[in-house]
Amino acid sequence: MAKKVKVTLVKSPVCQVKEDQTKTARALGLTKIGDERIHPNNDSIQGMIFKIKHLVRVEDVNE
Repeated sequence: MAKKVKVTLVKSPVCQVKEDQTKTARALGLTKIGDERIHPNNDSIQGMIFKIKHLVRVEDVNE
């Protein structure tokens, strides 16, 4: 399993999703479409990604 994951926002979380999903995207550091952030691959980040899986693209990063 990769030690880090790159999360990219591909859909806007503004109006079409619940407020908690918008807050989850913001907590991951994703504010605009195309924003990318690298996070450690742990259970809490995986849970956040699962919650907004329809809005993001996830790639493994080996550093």
